[in-house]
Amino acid sequence: MIVSLVYRVTRKLLSVPAVLLRRQTSRDAELLVLRHQNAVLRRQLASPVRYQWVDRLWFAALSSLIPRRRWAQVFPVTPGTLVGWHRRLVARRWDYSECRIKPGRPATAKAVKELVLRLARENPRWCCRRIQGELDRLGHRIGASTVWKILAAAGVDPAPRRAGPTWREFLTSQAEAIIACDFLHIDLVDLRRVYALIFLEYGTRRLHIAGVTAHPTAQWTRQQARNLVLEMGERFEALRFVIRDRDGKYAEPFDAVFAAEDIETVKTAPQSPRMNAHCERVIGTLRRELLDHVLIWNEAQARHVVETYAQHYNGHRPHQARGQLPPLADDQTTPLTDLDSKRRLLRTRVLGGLINEYRYAA
Repeated sequence: MIVSLVYRVTRKLLSVPAVLLRRQTSRDAELLVLRHQNAVLRRQLASPVRYQWVDRLWFAALSSLIPRRRWAQVFPVTPGTLVGWHRRLVARRWDYSECRIKPGRPATAKAVKELVLRLARENPRWCCRRIQGELDRLGHRIGASTVWKILAAAGVDPAPRRAGPTWREFLTSQAEAIIACDFLHIDLVDLRRVYALIFLEYGTRRLHIAGVTAHPTAQWTRQQARNLVLEMGERFEALRFVIRDRDGKYAEPFDAVFAAEDIETVKTAPQSPRMNAHCERVIGTLRRELLDHVLIWNEAQARHVVETYAQHYNGHRPHQARGQLPPLADDQTTPLTDLDSKRRLLRTRVLGGLINEYRYAA
């Protein structure tokens, strides 16, 4: 009875300051409850919590309102992590790397860069200042140092180291003054092999069969070169280069024949048939259209077959490089406008009908 009375009196006495401090006490109580709930949740999580940047922002901002000694009890991370978050927020505040307006000169337009690379590619002897002058004439005012940076970024060497023309550029620019040669082997019926020395004029695609033999030697090759000089006559004076491989059958006497006519011998690299691609293509044409479809018995027949085909190749067969004209054609073929005309179409058999040539009757 007495104990119960004392308990009730004590509660009444303690209720007076509780009414005065109710707000602060309730807030502290709420913080304690939330802190306890946070501790319970952390014990229940199997994996570490991943905070987003918004969470880090709030934690870092609230850290200035709470004494540092209480950080370990209030925040779910260590003080070092909290300070690191704050440092990153400060660094991000003063980071101008993503600023739209960047300091310095504006970047060179992509179209101008492509134009610089095109001029350097098409004019390998032009230096940076020469390219800059051409751009200035076209209305693009940039400095020579900018041109150099564009070329260096694209891996283009300076003018002295890219002045030499490529093999393709050399062949294209000197096509009218080049003649190439190569050996074509022909397997006979009895499995013997004979060789034909062919020459091809790059400018007109005209094919020359110099000779056919079973035993090509340096002396035989030199004689065929002399025969070619006599056959071509004045047209030989327009030539300036002869392309050949490094076969031992040519040797020095062969080159001496052309050197006497002021023609320079250009040797292809070892095992590089593409450097003499025109001759390789003609040899492939000879095999596909002729040699793969005929049996040849001896050297005389081989000479007759390839020489007859050379006449067809030069006088009638169309060539894409010459606008579908044969090498010996001087002007364009007159198109037939009247498709319903009754003109008779004539067929000429070459090599017994192995190859056909078609012409309209006059």
